[in-house]
Amino acid sequence: MPEGEWLIADRQQAGKGRLGRTWFDGAGNFMGSTLVHRIPGDPVAGTLALVAGLAVHSAAGPLIPPPHRAELKWPNDLMIGAAKLCGILLEAVGNHVIVGIGVNLAAAPELSDRRTIALSAFGPAPDRDHFAAVLAAAFDTELARWRTYGLAPVVNRWLAAGHPLGTPLQVGEPGEAPLNGSFAGLAEDGALQLRLDDGTTRVIHAGEVRLAGGSP
Repeated sequence: MPEGEWLIADRQQAGKGRLGRTWFDGAGNFMGSTLVHRIPGDPVAGTLALVAGLAVHSAAGPLIPPPHRAELKWPNDLMIGAAKLCGILLEAVGNHVIVGIGVNLAAAPELSDRRTIALSAFGPAPDRDHFAAVLAAAFDTELARWRTYGLAPVVNRWLAAGHPLGTPLQVGEPGEAPLNGSFAGLAEDGALQLRLDDGTTRVIHAGEVRLAGGSP
């Protein structure tokens, strides 16, 4: 499968998210995957999460009317306020990375542990196929920037699209005591910087991030 092609599902029977969670497959939503072939000189593969997040932000952001605003939550969820609009999952297969993206266009699941939202909350649901074309073009653009200019511009652009500095966050896997702090930006390698209550900064390379009092 060459880069630039997407596999898009009308419905899914075994969609999954992080930690093996099931992924809601509402009809009319976007559920798609594409493939990135790693080549010498590419930045670290995990930073494709930032690339994918920026692509979704570029495709969905203009569809959200003010005063609402789409914001990225590290590393790659797209939020409207405290509600999740999009989820992204990366999986490595040999020297390739599968980038899976789900966006609530027409419907959002009702979940007990998190708030969700669909773009249909603001008007008619976007046409799935048109959205797919816009997203694919945005992803191609972001991927080319990532390869050509490296990670620094990606980090800077992510910070402009992400939750503000100082946003209260909780970090920790399910069943673990959460680490509380506030968003202190991203490190040069794209890792999350969490400012703790004692004034020190913890660098987070992996983990489940919640807006404090909000959703994972």
